Amino acid sequence: MARWLKQGIDEAARREIDNKVRQTVEDAIRDVEVRGDAAVREMSIRFDGLDRESYRLTDQEIQACLNELSEGELEDIRFAQAQVRNFAEIQRASMLDVEQETLPGVFLGHKNIPMNSVGCYVPGGKYPLLASAHMSVLTAKVAGVKRVVTCAPPFKGKPAAAIVAAQHLAGADEIYVLGGIQAIAAMAVGTKTIHAVDMLVGPGNAYVAEAKRQLFGRVGIDLFAGPTETLVIADETVDGEICAVDLLGQAEHGRNSPAILLTVSEKLAHDTQREIERLLDLMPTGETARAAWDDYGQIIVADDYEDALRVADDIASEHVQVMTDRDDWFLKNMTNYGALFLGPRTNVAYGDKVIGTNHTLPTLKSARYTGGLWVGKFLKTCTYQYVKTNEATTLVGEYCSRLCALEGFAGHGEQANIRLRRFGGLDVKPYTAAARTTAKVG
Repeated sequence: MARWLKQGIDEAARREIDNKVRQTVEDAIRDVEVRGDAAVREMSIRFDGLDRESYRLTDQEIQACLNELSEGELEDIRFAQAQVRNFAEIQRASMLDVEQETLPGVFLGHKNIPMNSVGCYVPGGKYPLLASAHMSVLTAKVAGVKRVVTCAPPFKGKPAAAIVAAQHLAGADEIYVLGGIQAIAAMAVGTKTIHAVDMLVGPGNAYVAEAKRQLFGRVGIDLFAGPTETLVIADETVDGEICAVDLLGQAEHGRNSPAILLTVSEKLAHDTQREIERLLDLMPTGETARAAWDDYGQIIVADDYEDALRVADDIASEHVQVMTDRDDWFLKNMTNYGALFLGPRTNVAYGDKVIGTNHTLPTLKSARYTGGLWVGKFLKTCTYQYVKTNEATTLVGEYCSRLCALEGFAGHGEQANIRLRRFGGLDVKPYTAAARTTAKVG
């Protein structure tokens, strides 16, 4: 049975934090619904310190942001985007439209239809996380989305040049310097200056995640997202330093980002804990990482690899870094994770920034039932039916008529019966007034 050498804060404390966030978001969304652009502007001034007549960037402002970056920096962005685009295109090619004659004269099929409009949120108030632009905008464009809107908060009082460049190079149609709840609400609800979208995607802080949750149904969302999570599964094929680096490298995302070591080696567990304390004093982002580690960090020692697998699937972490003598075994047997990073030469930062897979991934145990953002999230797989012969509609119609009678659905049955009369030449009586009064509707 696995043993916890370190645990984070309890569930009651987490729920209290969540409840406060929920109420704040609910009030803010209602304000945008009622007052529109005025509410968005007030929240932008209050939370981001930015006051503009229009929060959409002009072509001149976009070009000014591009001019702020060196050619080397732009080339780095283009390289990362090429990797993301390539993998998204591979995924899109795997999704085929189909049509099959399932009975003589009966054709069934489906088409993969892109969303018409998508709103992409790119977090950047604390760090300018330009990689989120690649992951959302590029993937939507590869899927064929016609209108892609992006919102990112200002960085140090102005549009973040690197984020704007990434949004523009990825193909965004509208770029807004707008953050937080107000950005999510504006894209979903719509205002006089920002037309509503059909779907929201992209990571963000607790307020952004909660806003997406509350707006789900009015618009689609990619997934329910919480703070960044990382799980390192390791044994003594690696040392405490590399485990500590991989844990703290993700803990710097935010003060509530869970980072968990799961190991079959008690020695590695203690070595990693010592390395974490050493590195926290050296990290430029150590204050944030320490808060996350103190409150949300865990160290778990499993009895064996089977025990570790059971615990890992129960945790269902967003990122899972595997560094063991049996990495392929974990790949074959793990079922609940957002993304796997296999072997000591791989790491979560590669996936976050450049390698090509998408970094918008399920958190809060939602990896039990969904994967992360990918090109397929921007496509609706819609079916169609086409009956082309009299014989086919007669065959299907006779079955349909009898099954509708069994259920008591007279109107459904008549849809079949009228075709049996017109295309099959059968003497099937239409429903009568008496039948309407006695029909049992199930």
